[in-house]
Amino acid sequence: MNNKKFGKLRLFDYKPTIIAEAGVNHNCDIKLAKKYINLASKAGADAIKFQTYKADKLVSKSSLAYWDTKKEKTKSQYKLFKKYEKFNFSDYLNLHKYCKKKNLLFMTTLFDTENIRKYDKIIDVYKISSSDITNVPLLKEISKKNKHTIISTGASTIDEIKMAIKYLNLPKEKICIMHCVLNYPTLNENANLGYIKILKKKFPKYMIGYSDHTNPEKNLDKFNWAFELGAQIIEKHFTHNNKLKGNDHYHAMNFENLRNFTTNMN
Repeated sequence: MNNKKFGKLRLFDYKPTIIAEAGVNHNCDIKLAKKYINLASKAGADAIKFQTYKADKLVSKSSLAYWDTKKEKTKSQYKLFKKYEKFNFSDYLNLHKYCKKKNLLFMTTLFDTENIRKYDKIIDVYKISSSDITNVPLLKEISKKNKHTIISTGASTIDEIKMAIKYLNLPKEKICIMHCVLNYPTLNENANLGYIKILKKKFPKYMIGYSDHTNPEKNLDKFNWAFELGAQIIEKHFTHNNKLKGNDHYHAMNFENLRNFTTNMN
C-alpha cells in the first residue's frame, strides 16, 4: 500500500478507492443519513457522497424520467427531485461532522454556483455530475476553489471532456475522469468497462475512475474488473435496503455487498 491521496481520499496500490453514493436515499431524514454513514464506514468505504440541489434550479418542469419507471413510478424529474431537496446547509454541516467521527470523507455533489460558494468550507473533493460536464459557469466556479475534482463523463464526447478540463483549469493531478453509463440500471452488457482503457489512453496524465449503475453482484465483482482496467476511484449508489421502491435503491450496493468486497480485498 502507498500513502498517496486524491485530496483527502485515500488511494491504494492493491484495491480501488470506494465512494458510497448515498445520494438522497436517506429521504431527507437526518437519522437515516447518519445510519448510511455508519453502514458505509463499517463496510469499508473510503467516502460517502450525498446530493445537494433545489429542483427549481436543477431541471425544468417538463423534463421526463430517465430511470426505470417500473421501479420508480414518478415520471417527472422535477417532481422526483422536489421530494428530496429538504436538507439545508446546517443538515450537511451536521453530516460532515459526523463523517469525521467515523473516519469517512464527506462528499456531496453540488449543482449550482451559489451552492459551491456556500458549501466550499465543507468540501475537500468536488464531484461534477455527468449532467454538468458542459455547465461552464459551474466548472469555472469550481476552478476558483483549486480543489481535487472528479468528473463523471456520462454521455459526453471526448471533446466535451477536454472542454470540461479546460474550464476547470486545475493541475492534472487534481482531476479524476470517471467512466459512467447513464442507464438506471445499466445492463451488464452495456457497462462498457473497456472504455476505461480508452480514457486512460486519451488522458494518460489524469486519474481515471468508474461510476457504476449496474445491478450489484454479491461481491461487487465489477469493481475488480474496473480496477484492473485502470479505474482508481469507484463510485456506486448505496442503500440500506434494496427492496425499497423508488429513486436509487434498486440498483444500489448494500452493506453486505460492500463488506464482502472490502473483506476480500484486505
